[in-house]
Amino acid sequence: MIESSTYSLTEDQLAMREAIDELCARFDSSYWTRLDREREYPEEFVDALYEAGWMSMLIPEEYGGGGASIIDAAVVLERIEMNGCHAGAARAGMYTMGALLRHGSEEQKARFLPKIASGELRLQSFGVTEPDAGSDTTRIRTMARREGDDYVVNGTKIFISRVQHSDLLLLLARNERFEDVQRKTDGFVVLLVDLKAALADGTIVATPIRTMVNHETNELAIKDLRVPVANRLGEEGEGFKVILSGMNSERIIVTSEYIGAGFYLLNRAVEYAKEREVFGRPIGQNQGVQFPLAQAYADLEAASLMRWRAAEMYDAGQNPRFEVNGAKLLASQALWAAADAAFDTFGGYAAAEEYGIERHFREARLPRTAPISNNVVLAGIAHGTLGLPKSF
Repeated sequence: MIESSTYSLTEDQLAMREAIDELCARFDSSYWTRLDREREYPEEFVDALYEAGWMSMLIPEEYGGGGASIIDAAVVLERIEMNGCHAGAARAGMYTMGALLRHGSEEQKARFLPKIASGELRLQSFGVTEPDAGSDTTRIRTMARREGDDYVVNGTKIFISRVQHSDLLLLLARNERFEDVQRKTDGFVVLLVDLKAALADGTIVATPIRTMVNHETNELAIKDLRVPVANRLGEEGEGFKVILSGMNSERIIVTSEYIGAGFYLLNRAVEYAKEREVFGRPIGQNQGVQFPLAQAYADLEAASLMRWRAAEMYDAGQNPRFEVNGAKLLASQALWAAADAAFDTFGGYAAAEEYGIERHFREARLPRTAPISNNVVLAGIAHGTLGLPKSF
């Protein structure tokens, strides 16, 4: 198997990879093909990850979690994808509690984290994106109005995944209108919502959105939802900072997922190129096949190196804004290059469901757009790192 060679793993991390290999072996390509065909959520796979403790690995041991580092989490997510499994269906359960860890009160941590660590509560869903705001999160319109000891929330969210498989929802809303604040990042709150109760009483109505990649994503209509002030993370008005603080860990984790998916496709293509014969010789002898695969490998290694640098800085308590965004950018591009090269290598067979390439090809396109568009990443690098004037 071709693997990333740009980082030295510890014995414990190598053992993690072996454990993931064993878990993923229970969910072969036929499992994923069936779910993709029927647009079903991989409940058995996600349950297995929770039962093995992988989803709680970033929660400190004092709250019942694994006390692992972001590097450990990167190893796990990359390995899941390298085995051909779909980590995107579960990954948010690993990092969404980061806002609670960093900004929750001691009472909130004691109340929620042990139950999240044990799997009694699942925090897999977060509500940020809105239909009219797009990538400009400061323009969201969902409002949380203070009434005594509660916030009353009204608004609409879109592309909110795993709603049907989460007990809690991390919700970003405005407590002041965009037009009334001095800085566009002021006037936000982040609330921990009892999602199951809200769905049951109709204060949140989820409408599934059928997409090319099955995350069971939804549009949420929120009407007169009451959330206790005690469930607010961080200070009132500073919710934008709370949400952003969790983005670095998200970027590192999804980047690792992309790298693993890229190596899965690369390995499949290299193996096929060695075995498939046309005109009396393996197609892997042809430079037209070799060069795109070689380029994809180089791109994946570069992205991996940037990812490990970002993870090291994050674990050291630094704020690697450029590194995490640069890693996401490079990894999404490298994954797409690997998917394109694999499709060309398999030729017409790549379009056949039984080979599994077309599913991974579809999944490989989304990272260039979500969870953040590469154009937004490039704009951030241009004005945030290079000091160029903002274009918006």
